[in-house]
Amino acid sequence: MPGTFIEVKVDAATAANPDLARQLRESCPVDIFAQREDGQLRIVEENLDECVLCDLCKKIGPKGAVQVIKLYE
Repeated sequence: MPGTFIEVKVDAATAANPDLARQLRESCPVDIFAQREDGQLRIVEENLDECVLCDLCKKIGPKGAVQVIKLYE
């Protein structure tokens, strides 16, 4: 089930890059990101609402490659 409060989007090029996927996985304090066996990024949907809005993930990859969207006001 996707997040109730938070949605995370990662552009296709960043998600397909094993090095950037590793950096995202290592940067997230609440394990929203994981890597598949082929090195590509996987978003762990059950952890989305654990997001603390630290923005560490948004600093990885090209500007705008990672979006953290609050689904509430």
